[in-house]
Amino acid sequence: MPSSLDPLADRLGLAADSELLTVAVTHSSYAAEHGCPSNERLEFLGDAVVDLAIADLIVREYPTLDEGSGSLVRSRVVNEAALARAATRLGLSHFVRVGRGEVKSRGLERASLLADSFEAVVAALYLERGYESARDFVQSALADDVREAARRPDDVDPKTQLRQWAESTGRGTPQYVTIASGPAHDTRFEATVLLDGRVCGRGRGRSKKSSELQAARAAWEAREDA
Repeated sequence: MPSSLDPLADRLGLAADSELLTVAVTHSSYAAEHGCPSNERLEFLGDAVVDLAIADLIVREYPTLDEGSGSLVRSRVVNEAALARAATRLGLSHFVRVGRGEVKSRGLERASLLADSFEAVVAALYLERGYESARDFVQSALADDVREAARRPDDVDPKTQLRQWAESTGRGTPQYVTIASGPAHDTRFEATVLLDGRVCGRGRGRSKKSSELQAARAAWEAREDA
């Protein structure tokens, strides 16, 4: 790890001696060993800032996306994998301070640690320079991811599609109930998918997986009535 945060601070437009930036790159494992603040609180704030910035970008730049498609695009961008990639492009792994255990376990290669660090850095930028600076940074860092997701907003399997939409709109995680019937050599499956305890789709198939996919597809197609 570089002895100075100058390169990172320069990319963010922050002072190299920024206390918030120092906290933002301090993992809890390092904080526990050295008795200093960790980036967990900043991560909590940064999560909300990233979510808002991406929603803002989608609404402004992709007016043809409806609420459901926009939610799917956002969920494909504001997630651990996408934020970890953004952190890698920023070179965050060269600056994040971790404890000895994390060094040994190669924690700086973990997507969860990188994504959390990215959110913490966004929060530091938000607190020091305001929302507009943080928004511009997030949108620039993730613009290509949003563009790719918006090109094919429904390019996921029906179960994933339904889950992302349901969770992003506060409906919870879909639950599946599948019943098998018929002889062993010709078993048929019937699946029911529920949201908030209410049936929202049914499907049939020759396997548990195919019947659940059919149920998810039916629920997705009827989502406006959910």
